[in-house]
Amino acid sequence: MKKTTLFIASVLLCSTSFAQLFSDNFDSYAVGSYLGPQSTTWSTWSGTEGNAEDATITNNNANSAPNSIYLSSAVAGGGPQDVVLKFGQVYNSGIFTLESDFYINSGKNAYFNVQGSATIGQLWALNVNMDAGQVSIDDGNTPNLAVGSYTDATWFTLKIEANLTLHVWKAYINGALIGTWINGVNTVASADFFPVQNSQYFMDNVSFDHQTYTLPNLNAMIANVNMGGEIAGQNVVPKVQVINAGSTAITSFDVNLSYNSQNYPFSVTGVNIASIGTYTVNMPANVLVPGNQTYTATISNINGGNDDIAGDNTLSGQIDPVVPAVGKMVVGEEGTGTWCQWCPRGAVFMDLFETKYDQYWAGIAVHNGDPMTVTDYDAGIGGLINGYPSAVVDRLPDVDPSGMSPDFFSRLQTPPVATIVNGATWDAATRVLNVSVTSNFALAANSNYKVACVLTEDEVTGTGNGWSQSNAYAGGNNGVMGGFETLSNPVPASTMVYDHVARAIAPSFSGMPNSFPATVTAGDTYTTNMSFTLPAEWDETKMHIIGMIIDPTGKIDNAGRATITEAVANGYVGGITDEPTVCYWGGMSVYPNPASSAATVSLFIGEASNVTMKLVDFAGKVVSEKEYGSVQGNFQVNVNTSNFKAGVYFVELIADGQKTSKKLIVE
Repeated sequence: MKKTTLFIASVLLCSTSFAQLFSDNFDSYAVGSYLGPQSTTWSTWSGTEGNAEDATITNNNANSAPNSIYLSSAVAGGGPQDVVLKFGQVYNSGIFTLESDFYINSGKNAYFNVQGSATIGQLWALNVNMDAGQVSIDDGNTPNLAVGSYTDATWFTLKIEANLTLHVWKAYINGALIGTWINGVNTVASADFFPVQNSQYFMDNVSFDHQTYTLPNLNAMIANVNMGGEIAGQNVVPKVQVINAGSTAITSFDVNLSYNSQNYPFSVTGVNIASIGTYTVNMPANVLVPGNQTYTATISNINGGNDDIAGDNTLSGQIDPVVPAVGKMVVGEEGTGTWCQWCPRGAVFMDLFETKYDQYWAGIAVHNGDPMTVTDYDAGIGGLINGYPSAVVDRLPDVDPSGMSPDFFSRLQTPPVATIVNGATWDAATRVLNVSVTSNFALAANSNYKVACVLTEDEVTGTGNGWSQSNAYAGGNNGVMGGFETLSNPVPASTMVYDHVARAIAPSFSGMPNSFPATVTAGDTYTTNMSFTLPAEWDETKMHIIGMIIDPTGKIDNAGRATITEAVANGYVGGITDEPTVCYWGGMSVYPNPASSAATVSLFIGEASNVTMKLVDFAGKVVSEKEYGSVQGNFQVNVNTSNFKAGVYFVELIADGQKTSKKLIVE
């Protein structure tokens, strides 16, 4: 994702200075010794100091020489270091600021969270992930509340400023505002610095401050602007969040959003926003355009006039939407299981990606050890992940489901070798689903690319053993998680509804060998056919067909997704593509297949077309070629295969310059 920055017209504070409560540059501590026993403010998650859970003082690197602390982990679950900075009390009003310098080694990451309760582990106020040059902040429910950039192996300063009275939080990198948002949890008690897997980072100059905040009489503040999307070309409905930052109720106001040299005005009347209350304005719809654009939201005419503080009536920012590669769809495969207590996190983030990026995202929940397990698929994903829940985006290295965004945006911009169209026939009586996965090549490829097809189902329910979902988020002790914090542990089967459930994968996790010939050129089109018989308990109206191309390294190059109804409407391609602007191909078949002495090629051509047929071996050599002139209607030709060596061949038909292919096996 490209960097998004924000800036506000003036600061939100009523005073100009902080009374600093704590600062630490670690220079007064003994190098090589543990931090906790030398400080009354620093401790560990367990409260046990002076062991492997603690951090040691180092002079290997520092932003203000000579000392700092260093945290790292190479294990799947992170740790064992888990260092806690205690704030001394729970703050629930005023303005609280936490600041630290970070140095993240090249190719490594860093993480910390802010705890909202005096008892650690009960309430998460914030998560901060730093990876691949990007800081991303979430509240356990909404990702990317603030996003900014840093440079690996370079010191930078990250500051979190929380107006706990107004619930308005902000984040800065090196003094530049990277996000402002309304936070769901508005108490702070400590900060937990925990190295997750692949973490390596130094910390220096850590501090926290607090000051009181007094509400003015009448004050409307724009607290957040959400442009409604992150991808160029998306139709979006921007949302402007207004907060009553005064003591007098707000009953009317005007908002204007300026974007891409256009103004989008909106008037709000007949409301009654109480002090510290919020109101979200859905602005007129527009389309995100490519390139770095500034947007500005301005509030005016508050209760028919001016408010007391004009400086917080404007919020501006810059958005540089990602430009997706043509025809690109990214696949996210999540390893999950009903037995896994942290897997509700995967469900929440898979649903979030489905909602935000539906046009570009195909999500698949691959279950393990429960009634929804597909054995072959589970085994394939199991070889790529280090624990549950985990996710792989286009089969890149595994990440936590909450951390899929960097890989998603990277892959979204990667041009695919081919675009995918899924066709189908569906027989409700026999429950046979025939699928055609048609690959339209934009780039050159070869026989090392493979095709696979996945069926998923939404709204899956069940009863009995294994259908209840283990839930570590029950009661809210482990933070907000998309509503799971309000549910029990386990969530009973009668309550659980599972989405994106992998139901079948064909022919295998790694794809179909010999899906394509040795040489594939741009403009070529090939179709792979598969057949599924759906059990009666599967709801075909809730299912998706996901056809995909897997590249020679095992990554998913591209995918296409369609409901069964959409695939039927696309038309089933019996090994040949549907090109209605040139001619209509239908009912194409090659039989018998495998063949020994002869095979028959049969199809229907709707419009007169000049047809040439070739037989190409697996190495790409043309072993037979014949021109048939102008052909229309039913076309059938016999192919003598008695003199061919056993192996894989491709029947290629070219009609008015359009080339298509179907595989033929000779025994």
